[in-house]
Amino acid sequence: MQTDSVRFALNADFAFDYTNNDGDKVNQIDAALTTQLKSKDLKKIYFFIGSYNLIDSKNENLQNTWFLHGRFNYKLTKILRLEAFLQAQYNQLLVVEQRNLVGLGLRVKWVEKDNFKGYVGNSYMYEMEHSDTVNTTYYNHRNSTYLTLSYFPKSNKFSVANTLYYQPLYKDLSDYRILEQFRLDIPLAKWFRVFAIYNYYYDSNTPLKTEEFTSNLNFGAGISIQ
Repeated sequence: MQTDSVRFALNADFAFDYTNNDGDKVNQIDAALTTQLKSKDLKKIYFFIGSYNLIDSKNENLQNTWFLHGRFNYKLTKILRLEAFLQAQYNQLLVVEQRNLVGLGLRVKWVEKDNFKGYVGNSYMYEMEHSDTVNTTYYNHRNSTYLTLSYFPKSNKFSVANTLYYQPLYKDLSDYRILEQFRLDIPLAKWFRVFAIYNYYYDSNTPLKTEEFTSNLNFGAGISIQ
């Protein structure tokens, strides 16, 4: 999310890979879209993220996921913002295949330098988690705390951003999730860039009463419009 004077921004990423090993074919698709729109007074931000990931072989899907997130951000003071959001996600291979949630909270800008920014946020979330594996549906009240750090050197040859989430249940703090994303962007033109993204997800208590984690590293190319 950009909080400068740019009113409209759009980033689109796409990567495709096709492999044929002696007749064993694997197709991989990674696509993501991020866009935001600010009001004229720059106090309101409407933000949207969507992504889709598929790894498909002849016999089965090795990965099939999608993710949608919409967020409204309202500036209360120079460093404090109100946030409200909706989210839906699906992952065929996780124990929790589908998760929908709604949340409300605050976001604080705790540091702002010419080339470095840091934000911390805390929100209440009400979520629905459904598992086809054990045929269960849970409705949870969960806290979400996140820390975001971004670095943009004056040379504009690259930028890095790291976001870490910690999301425990209010009634049981031993039931929590950790989400981590590190992103490196290297612009090759004003509108075109290559990137690397590392994602990590950990769930301390699945519907099977087990721990679960996933991680992935993506390389691709994307466009930026401002």
